[in-house]
Amino acid sequence: MKIVSWNCGGKFREKFQDIIAVDADIYVIQECENPAECKSIAYRKFAHNYLWIGENKNKGLGVFAKNDIQLRENNWQKYCLRNFLSVRVNDLFDLVAVWACKPYIEEYYIYQSINIPNYTTQTVIIGDFNSNAIWDKKHDTRTHSSVVQQLAEIGLHSAYHQISGEKQGEETISTFYLYRHSDKGYHIDYCFTGRSNIKDFHVLHNIDWLVRSDHMPILIEISNK
Repeated sequence: MKIVSWNCGGKFREKFQDIIAVDADIYVIQECENPAECKSIAYRKFAHNYLWIGENKNKGLGVFAKNDIQLRENNWQKYCLRNFLSVRVNDLFDLVAVWACKPYIEEYYIYQSINIPNYTTQTVIIGDFNSNAIWDKKHDTRTHSSVVQQLAEIGLHSAYHQISGEKQGEETISTFYLYRHSDKGYHIDYCFTGRSNIKDFHVLHNIDWLVRSDHMPILIEISNK
């Protein structure tokens, strides 16, 4: 099974054709419109099997899947935390879709702390964390490194780092470019899951994506469930 995550930078109704060319089974999309309230017929046709949350109908978090994949919202506790969506996939594993907004990793840290009893080594956590270990000092104790350590303790690891062998904070491939400047790249999009689940992982790193968004898509291939 292939899962893509991409912060599309808004107006997904005009960009979905670009990302579906990747031919994944599931797409986790940050900053996308609510299909139910979008006038684009083509976008609504694409979004035939999806879950979506958001405070703004034009910019939320969506999980879109092929027809033969069953999605069911878990309704895990959020206590007003924004833009986290837990989904049961094919009644076999849980997918946690992430779009961490200000205060970024601190908000996800709280969500994870609340729901970590639900996490297993089969869980797939994927999305835009807006975070990197290089910014730990900005976040007191609710840091990127704390999140990574807490996940490692229950057997969940970053797919990028497992494949690349690089350390947190020392990534050589960026997933985000500030102001879309090619010389201002950072690694802030991640996927965490159990080591045995990871078949392959790629940052779909092509500067052409900067025409569409300031983020590069990431793609994980997980073992068959």
